[in-house]
Amino acid sequence: MSNAAFSVPRAYNEPIHSYLPGSAERETLKAELARQSSEVAVIPLIIGGREVYTDTTMDVVMPHDHHHVIARCCVAGEEELKAAVNAALDAKAGWQSMAWEHRAAIFLRTAELLTTVYRDKINAATMLGQSKTVFQAEIDSACELADFFRFNVQNAETIYGQQPNNSTGIWNRVEYRPLDGFVAAITPFNFTSIAGNLPSAPALMGNTVVWKPSSTAVHSNYVLMKIMMEAGLPAGVINFVPSRGTDVSRVVLTHPKLAGFHFTGSTEVFSGVWRTVGENIGNYESYPRLVGETGGKDFIFAHKSADADALAAAMVRGAYEYQGQKCSAASRAYIPASLWESVKTKVEALVETLKVGDVADFSNFMGAVIDKKSFDNIVSYIERAKSSPDAEVIFGGYDGSVGYFVKPTLIRAMKPDYELMVKEIFGPVLTVYVYDDEKLDETLSLCDKSSPYGLTGAIFANDRAAIAHMESALSGAAGNFYINDKPTGAVVGQQPFGGSRASGTNDKAGSVLNLYRWISPRCIKETFVPTRAVTYPYMSEK
Repeated sequence: MSNAAFSVPRAYNEPIHSYLPGSAERETLKAELARQSSEVAVIPLIIGGREVYTDTTMDVVMPHDHHHVIARCCVAGEEELKAAVNAALDAKAGWQSMAWEHRAAIFLRTAELLTTVYRDKINAATMLGQSKTVFQAEIDSACELADFFRFNVQNAETIYGQQPNNSTGIWNRVEYRPLDGFVAAITPFNFTSIAGNLPSAPALMGNTVVWKPSSTAVHSNYVLMKIMMEAGLPAGVINFVPSRGTDVSRVVLTHPKLAGFHFTGSTEVFSGVWRTVGENIGNYESYPRLVGETGGKDFIFAHKSADADALAAAMVRGAYEYQGQKCSAASRAYIPASLWESVKTKVEALVETLKVGDVADFSNFMGAVIDKKSFDNIVSYIERAKSSPDAEVIFGGYDGSVGYFVKPTLIRAMKPDYELMVKEIFGPVLTVYVYDDEKLDETLSLCDKSSPYGLTGAIFANDRAAIAHMESALSGAAGNFYINDKPTGAVVGQQPFGGSRASGTNDKAGSVLNLYRWISPRCIKETFVPTRAVTYPYMSEK
């Protein structure tokens, strides 16, 4: 064992590649896209470090070309899920006893492999499987994912260095143990970076994990799992088990040794997990930590002093990048009547320049929404808006014949409680409520109270007094709050991400706040010369 207090390399945000025409990075990525498009990968489970193949499989398709199969993935059943739990428990003792700098080195090496040797591979898998444009994939599966690994290591060092005060003759110290048992992680389709962070953050702190990836992001997630293994991740520390959510709930979440649950997904699913845990609370060996980031009805709120050009640009990027499938995407906007006509014209003009299509064509601004279920849901809202007296479809459209394409859609709601102003859609649909300039406070209250969520929000104004007033009025409406910027694009190490209310537990992914949830501290007091007395001085009469 090394007798030294090591300092990890300082974390930094991974530089974003531009993929400009003629650049080497553009050419190598296009070659990797062609390679992956020409084959059908086979994705096994990984349990205890071994590849496991099952008779039950599912096809993985390109959302922008839903007849094109790019992978076949094995699906875990009850037997495989039980094996994954057992593998995690078997690996626990060795992993938690490993010196933390060696655990850290594995994830730092993963970040380096990810951003060098495997950058094209992870980006291409994300583009094809999740229909991300080159820029959206780059900032996600290369940059943000590497940022999570690097900043989590730095944050772990910060936590481990926090020690209590001492008094004369006494040494107090705290050790930060992992949780008792195993952690389950269920990850979403929309960010490869989140899919990587949810199992790896608890693992960094000495926990072992059962990881259920999203069926619609399993291709990129498998690539990442293999990279972590190449970086030295021991067998059983993270077990990769694509599976049905109902099976995970029945087999994994009811296990007596469930110690924690790390989740990003729908509010409905997370609420169901809380119910499952509550119903089984008497069976657990410890109280499971439930950490989740769920839905949002993210807003842009403009004051009459706002810059109309900046506001329009933020509305387009905030609502339509990655087809509105970001947890943080702008889904509703409150625009003062004095600005509306100008802003509407500017937004329309910007959207007319944008192309929607195959992400392998780098001139496209948007790809397709993730699957048919999502496509049908979004279309249903648009069709109801077309026939509703309480809504006006300003522009938009859809075509699901080749890919699940929904065009950028802008809808004006005539009532502030119209369904598109209050319900999460998770698609490229932005709904605007135009308010009377003199009813600012009333409309701020509507923005705050009309949605159950509290994830992200943005305000636009040039009047500093108005900015201060709006920031205060909306203090509980968003865990990530933006002033004169779109409500998306949080950067690890700069804007820790998460929200409260119906949006989750607000444990701020990529920060020390999240890592604290995966440790069970033990305080140790050592007295160098213990007293032999029983009575205290105050007991004397003299």
